[in-house]
Amino acid sequence: MPKPSPIPDEVSKPFWDACNERRLIVQTCVQCDRMQYPPEKNCIACGSSAHLTWREVKGMGCIHGYCVMYDSRVKLLQENQPFNIAVIELEENPQIKFFSHLPGTPPDEVPVGAPVKVEFEATYNGQLIPEWRVL
Repeated sequence: MPKPSPIPDEVSKPFWDACNERRLIVQTCVQCDRMQYPPEKNCIACGSSAHLTWREVKGMGCIHGYCVMYDSRVKLLQENQPFNIAVIELEENPQIKFFSHLPGTPPDEVPVGAPVKVEFEATYNGQLIPEWRVL
């Protein structure tokens, strides 16, 4: 499925650069030992900007829930309708959630609670993005 490409900004660029290296990183505040995604300019818990860093994670998680898209307004996605949109909980911190189309899982056959592993797929312009595959 051709994928729309993110537009990295100053805050998210390290995340997208790591994806291009096939690594998954999450912004972490070392002051309050809190992970956050998506990345922000400040820690949303303590407000610190000076204590934000990036932590590499294993890229494992589980499926929290899902829906099926039957009528997307995004032209790049319309060709492959219907498709899954799953919510993935990160193993290291279940409060961190990612979205995934779950490559290899047919629409509406999503095993909620199943373990998943990150993989990286190219967007239409070559930027790699995290997707999650059921184990």
